[in-house]
Amino acid sequence: MSMLHCGRFRLDLAEPKIMAIINLTDDSFSGDGLRADTRAALVRAEQALEEGADVLDIGAESSRPGSDPVPEAQERERIVAFLQAAQAWRVPLSVDTLKPVVMCAALDAGADMINDINGFRAPGAVEAVAGGEAGLCLMHMQGEPRTMQQDPRYEDVVGEVAGFFAERVAVLVAAGVGRERLVLDPGLGFGKNTSHNYTLLRDLGRLAVGGLPLLAGLSRKSMLGAVTGRPVEDRLAASVAGALIAVQNGAGIVRVHDVAATRDALRVWKATQNPC
Repeated sequence: MSMLHCGRFRLDLAEPKIMAIINLTDDSFSGDGLRADTRAALVRAEQALEEGADVLDIGAESSRPGSDPVPEAQERERIVAFLQAAQAWRVPLSVDTLKPVVMCAALDAGADMINDINGFRAPGAVEAVAGGEAGLCLMHMQGEPRTMQQDPRYEDVVGEVAGFFAERVAVLVAAGVGRERLVLDPGLGFGKNTSHNYTLLRDLGRLAVGGLPLLAGLSRKSMLGAVTGRPVEDRLAASVAGALIAVQNGAGIVRVHDVAATRDALRVWKATQNPC
């Protein structure tokens, strides 16, 4: 299934798409949090679009390991302010949140996608998103952000993540969500150690439950630092390599901080798929 229904838009994932990270958080792990500065976020978003982003993903609550929740009203206010300012743009606007109240507010303000790190498991989350045509990114996370990296364990990480997807997809479909609205994210770095992360990246294609498209986000993450030894501010090359590997292994969307470099890498890869 290559066509993703995403609110006002239809994304053909037969050609991989780039989702740009726009952080309105105070404590982003990558140091790019904009602290509720809507004007700065709009400038960064415009730059991402100029560099080739296909989707903007707006978040106002950090999900880095050890992070604390943001008050619901604060998160909602930051998200809605950005959506209202960007609504006229001809680009899909995704909102990264796990709170049903924020989901509802975002959809009312024109969000085209809800990206939930909690897989729509919070009470009321499924009901918040079931109606309409917004795309839904269903992510796997073991535990919750404050504690998820303390001691993640799996018997079979690929099988368990795939099983989680099958269960959550069934719940959403039973609530009336069309499969064409769904994309699956294995949650690299969310309750996984380095070995788990690279096993999932290697076997990404096995996670496409029911032929649904996949989204991968590993930009600047610690799994890259673990093998390169580089700090978060010096992981550009590793991030681009990871995005390229994810696409080669079946991802239809890659969620990144560094749009231009990722776009260049994907263009080179695409040229090898359709040689002259």
